[in-house]
Amino acid sequence: MPFGTGSDWDKVADHGTMQPMSHIVFQPIGVIHSPFQQQEGTPIQSALAGDAKGWIDVHPTYVEALQDLQEFERIWVLYHLDRTADFKPLVTPYLDTAKHGLFATRSPARPNPIGMSVLRLLALAEGRIDVAGIDVLDGTPLLDIKPYVPDFDAFTPSRAGWFDRVTMRDPEADSRFVRSR
Repeated sequence: MPFGTGSDWDKVADHGTMQPMSHIVFQPIGVIHSPFQQQEGTPIQSALAGDAKGWIDVHPTYVEALQDLQEFERIWVLYHLDRTADFKPLVTPYLDTAKHGLFATRSPARPNPIGMSVLRLLALAEGRIDVAGIDVLDGTPLLDIKPYVPDFDAFTPSRAGWFDRVTMRDPEADSRFVRSR
């Protein structure tokens, strides 16, 4: 029986058995710093951020895990979108005027607000990573870092759905996904 049928929505696979679903909890491993204080005016993707510079402070517990990272030109950074609007199943992304299913966009209004960026690694020393191409708000909680490996992470050519039909207009965010207070 496929996942999602019957009562499977309340369970998850665990080594071949179905166990009751529990909450998944992540602890930040650091903090991302950038010149961007609010969503409006922030680049919408790291590839569109140019040379915008920032830095990442990694918690002392995880500094040893940074060993050898400086050998990579770029890194994947995963983070908690802590200031975004609540989940919406249909959204109008920044570069379009039509609504699309959330999972066909990179809108931040996600059920699990996890963001990801590919940043250029400029320097690494004592738990601080200097980066460029940053598209993240200042003070964003860092969840994970992974090396960018072109052999694994670049697929060209590749279909890009509705985005293939859009002419890029404004590579900066506006206020459409700001959390209501």
